[in-house]
Amino acid sequence: MARKYFGTDGIRGRANGVITPELALKVGMAAGLVFQNGDHRHRVLIGKDTRLSGYMIEYALVGGFTSVGMDVLLTGPMPTPAVAMLARSMRADLGVMISASHNPFDDNGIKLFGPDGYKLSDAIELKIEKLIDSDLSKHLAKPMALGRAKRIDGVQDRYVEFAKRTLPRNLSFDGLRIVIDCANGAAYKVAPEALWELGAEVFSIGVEPDGFNINRDCGSTAPEALSAKVREMRADIGIALDGDADRVVVVDEKGHVIDGDQILAVIAESFREDGRLAKSGVVATVMSNLGFERHLASLGIALVRTPVGDRYVLEKMREGGYNLGGEPSGHIILSDYTTTGDGFVAALQVLAVVKKLGRPVSEICHRFTPVPQVLKNVRYKSGRPLDDGSVAAAIEAAERRLAKQGRLVVRPSGTEPVIRVMGEGDDRDLVEAVVDDIVAALTKAAA
Repeated sequence: MARKYFGTDGIRGRANGVITPELALKVGMAAGLVFQNGDHRHRVLIGKDTRLSGYMIEYALVGGFTSVGMDVLLTGPMPTPAVAMLARSMRADLGVMISASHNPFDDNGIKLFGPDGYKLSDAIELKIEKLIDSDLSKHLAKPMALGRAKRIDGVQDRYVEFAKRTLPRNLSFDGLRIVIDCANGAAYKVAPEALWELGAEVFSIGVEPDGFNINRDCGSTAPEALSAKVREMRADIGIALDGDADRVVVVDEKGHVIDGDQILAVIAESFREDGRLAKSGVVATVMSNLGFERHLASLGIALVRTPVGDRYVLEKMREGGYNLGGEPSGHIILSDYTTTGDGFVAALQVLAVVKKLGRPVSEICHRFTPVPQVLKNVRYKSGRPLDDGSVAAAIEAAERRLAKQGRLVVRPSGTEPVIRVMGEGDDRDLVEAVVDDIVAALTKAAA
């Protein structure tokens, strides 16, 4: 059954356009009703990133939750994975993160986590949606049963200590020069503090949020500023988080960007050497590079692929008992520690390998040579271009031409009216040709 409000990562859209106070109020009421089980005093923990619209959405959610009898704990700016961790740690009935992740400031979103710290199932999201569209007034709490709201202190320190405990005991980053780019987002306090406490010499950028500059020319989606700063400071490594710190990219000492596939390879090999890699496998999406898959196979490690989206990676990890998964974008999930992607904890695992091996990051984080990959997008206004017969024929012909020399992924975007066409293989000219053929057929069908 198609969902009306929830996408692949919560409810997301333009602030005061899609994400209005009225919608946030109803989400608070509906989610609060769904997660009231038992006679105890129920409570929800709410975190946010640094967008201006966060204030508006936060207070609307507070109104919704308290109106149905839930107490609210407000953390202020906190990484998404910290909210998931704290909801579980503090025995909250529900965790909420107000963020649109790597999107510009004028977007925002509402992500929900259950008491176990995991994102909600489709079934529960549908239940919440049904309540949102119902008459919620009949579910209002009586005056004596209304909820309370308060801001809580010390939660940033709790996350810093949690992140540090994912490292081997007594490990110090003394002697490492690290540039950290927090994207003017949710981790602007906790990430630099944790690195400094671990002994590193820390140079911070993207730590002056003003409500408008989150992800703007900074962070994991725009690592050019980080690369320049790493070269300027002659740092050993650069780390770029996104606006809610659930994804990461790394920059080596030369300023070259290292994507999520290479980060996964570094962590997978480290875990394997320490006997910590569950099922001798890694979970990744259909977008991970074929070179990565071949590299893992040479080490006897299986690559298990899923559709695009960290929720699908996590589902497969839980289903198959894997403890490492992620996406090329830098969503890295380490399920021994976290219940969702945590860019900072993933970065700490890479730093631990750098410290252990004592070699340049450019060597440590180049585990394989990616095969040529071509990605093109086709925008459409309406209809279903993928159902067109000529498009299906073009895809079938492309798959025959690639055969065993590469891979092809054609999929609609989950967030916008765009069809993404990705091809990869050893022969770049062949890959570009087959992708162009499919794009031409899609463009004609979309017109």
